Amino acid sequence: MNVLPLLLLVAGSATVAGLARRTPVPAPLLLVAAGLAVSYLPGVPGYTLDPEVVLPLVLPPLLYTAATDSSYLDLRAQMRPVALLSVGYVLFATLAVGWAVYLIVPGMPLTAALVLGAVIAPPDAVAATAVARRVGLPSRITTILQGESLVNDATAITAYKVALAAAVGEGATWADGTREFLVAAFGGVAVGLLLMMPIHWLRTHLKEALLQNTLSLLIPFVAYGAAEWVHASGVLAVVVVALYLGYHNWQVDFATRLQEEAVWKMVAFVLESAVFALIGLQLPVVLRGLGAYEGLRAAWYALAVFLVVVLSRFVWVYPVTHVPRALFRRIREREEGQTWKGSFVIGWAGMRGVVSLAIAFSIPRTMHDGSAFPFRNLILFLTFTTVIGTLVAQGLSLPPLIRLLRLPGRDTQAETLAEANAQAQASRAAETHLEALLDDERNALPPPLADRLRMVLERRRNAVWERLGSVNPVTGETHDDTYRRLSRQMIGAEREVFVRLRNHRYIDDEMLRTLLRRLDLEEAAAYRETT
Repeated sequence: MNVLPLLLLVAGSATVAGLARRTPVPAPLLLVAAGLAVSYLPGVPGYTLDPEVVLPLVLPPLLYTAATDSSYLDLRAQMRPVALLSVGYVLFATLAVGWAVYLIVPGMPLTAALVLGAVIAPPDAVAATAVARRVGLPSRITTILQGESLVNDATAITAYKVALAAAVGEGATWADGTREFLVAAFGGVAVGLLLMMPIHWLRTHLKEALLQNTLSLLIPFVAYGAAEWVHASGVLAVVVVALYLGYHNWQVDFATRLQEEAVWKMVAFVLESAVFALIGLQLPVVLRGLGAYEGLRAAWYALAVFLVVVLSRFVWVYPVTHVPRALFRRIREREEGQTWKGSFVIGWAGMRGVVSLAIAFSIPRTMHDGSAFPFRNLILFLTFTTVIGTLVAQGLSLPPLIRLLRLPGRDTQAETLAEANAQAQASRAAETHLEALLDDERNALPPPLADRLRMVLERRRNAVWERLGSVNPVTGETHDDTYRRLSRQMIGAEREVFVRLRNHRYIDDEMLRTLLRRLDLEEAAAYRETT
């Protein structure tokens, strides 16, 4: 097995993603563009997007890390818009795109057109949420886009299976489709509910962070595989488990959380970078089988499908968002602050991604009777052009659109004030508990050590309040910023001494690693992230 193409893909995509952080262009767009450019170079290996790899091996960890980073409480508060987009819109887009393609492409059976509709129905909100965080979209819109991306793949995959069964001649009916959808949805949720508590119990009872993080890497694959084994939705099973574990993550020890955050950031970075680069690299594969549809006719079909995909999202978003709000006072009160500007951003943030391409490549080449699947190569081409078109057109225009609409961003002052109040309450509780502990003769400490514990609590409480106050006129730093910078410089000086002692053989490498780890933990505590 030649692993060089895989290593080149990972290294190249990670390099481009790293460079993208220094530009105003979102990383997914640069990765797709780089993939398109590299696909034309001679000698580049043929990268085929294998659905047997993407769906069971790439999709679960991406879903898991996105769901654990999401807020269960925020998603529950936005359940209506999330459900209307992740279920209602995907089914509507399947029918709308399928019917339009059936009318546009001469000779294409309606069942094959519906297969295409299901394939390109689910938006991939990875790029949209990346842009949302960068430009500071209101948290409600970001939550809705995140929630949609977590669930819509399950709806699309189920719709695709039903449409494919009808297309290949398995005689699927609307009743069969509805039954399969319900089994997949409720079955996936049920599997997630069955797994989440035992997995959480195991996470909290394993005593070594290394073992806990090994388990963490296995969780999405276990949840996905268990659900698919009983013909349920693996996507929903992963999301349910991840939301539960994320909500209860505070019950896991600190070492596990520190390691887990670093591990999953790396996994998500590598996978997201690779899959967006793979999208661009599919160009030769798609064009190779296009055949008779090359030229202006294929370009017309691609443009028409792109327009239908974009317009159908607005046709769905505006009525289901604003009509119920106009009719029902409770919905108006619960979703206060939703304006036409927010709906427009949600409607425009409908970029497609790697899941659509993976599903398209899973379309069989032959029917049950041995004949070729009708228009398979055209479906692949239209899927590819729709993914590229939405990523480029909508992805590039989303930041200036958000600035043009002047949507109210996140209220950082209010968020900092809430953080400061929360820290003050926690510090008061900790101080009370500390004094009770110190009154016990079993916890007797010399006064300097007891004062040090009190000082740590005081600094932690004051640090957040200082972000609301004045800053150093020379450096622009708060007192807490200066404290952390000086702490790092002091620790850096200690680190240099330890290394010099190792180099002169006063201590060995094992002792150096022990001392450096102690300094690393102190530096992490002193220079913790505050954003």
